[in-house]
Amino acid sequence: MTNPHLARKAAENLKNLRSKKPLIHNITNFVVMNYTANALLACGASPVMAHAHEEVEEMVSFAGALVLNIGTLTPYWIESMIKAGKKANALNVPIILDPVGSGATKLRTDSAKRLIDELSITVVRGNASEVLSLAQKDSKTKGVDSLHSVDDAADAAIYLAKELDTTLAITGAVDLVTDGERIHRISNGHELMGCITGTGCTATALIGAFLAVDTDPVEATSTSLAFFGLAGEQAASKTKTPGSFQIALLDALFSIEKKQLEDGAKISVS
Repeated sequence: MTNPHLARKAAENLKNLRSKKPLIHNITNFVVMNYTANALLACGASPVMAHAHEEVEEMVSFAGALVLNIGTLTPYWIESMIKAGKKANALNVPIILDPVGSGATKLRTDSAKRLIDELSITVVRGNASEVLSLAQKDSKTKGVDSLHSVDDAADAAIYLAKELDTTLAITGAVDLVTDGERIHRISNGHELMGCITGTGCTATALIGAFLAVDTDPVEATSTSLAFFGLAGEQAASKTKTPGSFQIALLDALFSIEKKQLEDGAKISVS
């Protein structure tokens, strides 16, 4: 059953996001830079993609949130993330980490764990396999795709959230968000969202945007995922093929009104 408080909170967060237009600093991957920037613009935020060592500390000082995404990582980019992250921590700017493909290669897994070890991460968002790779040494992913279900990783996420003192979001058919105590499940979304590249990365960027206007990481994450999932539902009502769906999804992020989100959010509390 949808939690009415969280449905109202989703609508309020969307209103505040569009009013405040926070800058969201992204150190993200080449595959999704254009699309996630457009998604942030569509929902009302102001995106910047900056990864040079010489400017990341200055840039994050202007930001409402910092998004770290290891999708096309290099050692240089990891150092940029560390520099930006430490500055963000000093300024109390929330950080969201997307450990893309963690578990698939040693570089990805070690890099994700290093970021978690050296920085205070507000939210980690990944698929089930990526989250399991942070908790279990023998977990493997299939590239950036998940080999596990959300339920497979639920217990590990609750334990890991407590251990790391962070909020974990596992996205899938039904999303799970937990800080180790609270557990939210978000049922919004459509299967076409898995037919285009970058929807997970876009979810991460949107969580960053909601974190910029909501100081509660669990509620910010849950409400942003409901918003993104509802946009997927609305886009799928317009088209049934991936190419046009990708554009329709951006249109939906722009068009969804506060009342539509309050009525359409599907967030339950365990």
